[in-house]
Amino acid sequence: MIRLATPADAAAICAIYNYYIVNTTISFEENPVEADDMAQRIETTNTRHCWFVYEENGIIEGYAYATPWRVRSAYRNSVETSVYINHNSGGKGIGTALYTHLIAELRQRGIRAVIGGIALPNRASVALHERMGFTQVAHFVDVGQKFGKWVDVGYWELVLTSA
Repeated sequence: MIRLATPADAAAICAIYNYYIVNTTISFEENPVEADDMAQRIETTNTRHCWFVYEENGIIEGYAYATPWRVRSAYRNSVETSVYINHNSGGKGIGTALYTHLIAELRQRGIRAVIGGIALPNRASVALHERMGFTQVAHFVDVGQKFGKWVDVGYWELVLTSA
C-alpha cells in the first residue's frame, strides 16, 4: 500500500535512510538522521510537494518524496525527487511503484520538471530513473567527498505533460 507519509512514520523512514548514510555514498549526509529531524522534514511539506511511504503488512519498506528544486520563484514548477527502499527489499518493484505514484501525484499538482540527483556509480537508481522515462542531463565529477573518496553526481530529468 502506498500512502502519504506522516511525522509518525519518521522513525521507520530513518531506519531505511540511515543505512544508506552509514554504509554507502548514495546519500551525501554523513551523520544519521534522528526521528525528530525527519518528522520535521515531512511536516514542512507543502501543497506542491509530497512524501509517500510503501507499507506492507504494517511495515514501511520504502519511501519517496519531492522537494523544491531551487528556492527562486521561477523554479516553482520544478522538483527534486528521491526514493529509498529498505536495503533488504530491493528488486521487488517497490521503487518503481513509489516513483509511479509520486510522479502521477506531481503531475496532478501541476509540476513540470522532475529532477533526480544520483551519486555515481549507482546502477539500480540509474535503471529506475531511466525506466521511468528520465534522461540524463548532467554529470559532475568529484563534487562530493565521503568515506575519504570523491564521488560523482549525475542528474536525470523528466519533463511532465499536463494532467
